Amino acid sequence: MNGTTFLEPHEIQFPELGWKFNINPTAFSVFGFDIQWYGIIITIGLILALIYVLPKMKRFGLDSDRAIDVIIGGVIGGIIGARVYYVLMRWDEYKGDWKAMINTRNGGLAIFGGIIGGILIGYIIARIRKVKALPMLDVVSLGFLIGQGIGRWGNFFNQEAFGTNTDSFLGMTGGTIQRTIADGMSMDGDMYKNGLEMLWEKPVHPCFLYESIWCLLGFVILAFWSKRRKYDGQIFLMYLTWYGAERFLVEGLRTDSLMLGNIRVSQALAAVIFVASVILQIIFFIRRKRDPESFVLYASTEESHRLIEESRRKRMGLKGEDAKTGGDDDDDDDLDIFNDDDDDFDEDELESSILGDDDDDEDDDEPVLIKGDDDEEDEDDDDDGDDTEDDESDDDKEDK
Repeated sequence: MNGTTFLEPHEIQFPELGWKFNINPTAFSVFGFDIQWYGIIITIGLILALIYVLPKMKRFGLDSDRAIDVIIGGVIGGIIGARVYYVLMRWDEYKGDWKAMINTRNGGLAIFGGIIGGILIGYIIARIRKVKALPMLDVVSLGFLIGQGIGRWGNFFNQEAFGTNTDSFLGMTGGTIQRTIADGMSMDGDMYKNGLEMLWEKPVHPCFLYESIWCLLGFVILAFWSKRRKYDGQIFLMYLTWYGAERFLVEGLRTDSLMLGNIRVSQALAAVIFVASVILQIIFFIRRKRDPESFVLYASTEESHRLIEESRRKRMGLKGEDAKTGGDDDDDDDLDIFNDDDDDFDEDELESSILGDDDDDEDDDEPVLIKGDDDEEDEDDDDDGDDTEDDESDDDKEDK
């Protein structure tokens, strides 16, 4: 093998498409500190996820002021979880080197670890801030797909997370990829030990691209379905099914899988998640069909409306008791989120209820006649013409 035939380290090619790029993983430096494209891409994915998710909180019955605390905690927990998961799976490389353990600028974040850490820390904060977990998981699942779809491009800049050799028109290669394969296929290399047969001079599967497209497509589908969800937690289960299926397939192509013996850890975990989420969806479908009233969306509850209204009042500057809605009987609701249409009335109805029954209303131009008995009124109306002479006779008698 002649090392001089390798591409330049920063060169990336898609041979069948005729595309060539020269990308330095380091975007720029600030006071001698290198800022990597990997971190920038992940940050962009996170920002885009927040931009989409936060305005959608009310649709899921959540107060965005409380939910943002859960999101911040989830992000921190996700980063920590992703790194811990990765380091534990490669403990022989990191043990004793604490500085290397926390250095994530060159990659080394495991998505499944991030999901586990984010959900765990997010759930704890959700309990503290009184945010319902299931609708919160629904809305953040959409954010997961955005973040993963964008964040995977960080692997492209680092030339990592690639697959086995392929003749596909999407096949890619690069200077760093070639060197990684050459090292991995050496006698002490991970690829050789895992039984892979790789040729450094041939293109490889762009696994980052497969996952990016899959996640962004999943976002479009689940965002559309979120308006029609039948119960809290449904979107989260659909996310687990969608991502679990993709990760199971793509993980089988990758050359850098985290291994536990001969088992690809992420692939096995993806299979479990996929099967479990499908079973749960079937169970909930059957239960909802039998008892639909027990599957009420949190967004339709009084508790959800009350918390959102209290938060709105606090933003208006109201404090203490003034910010509270007072429970189910509170009529002071500027958003009109508690009142049903059947309870609406206007001033004319209020005035008529004070003056008399609706059946006794007369036109403004006619005098109001007070009758003793409805039956007598009907008889008077029917015999108006016949009683004229009798009335005149009675009047004459009174004059006499």
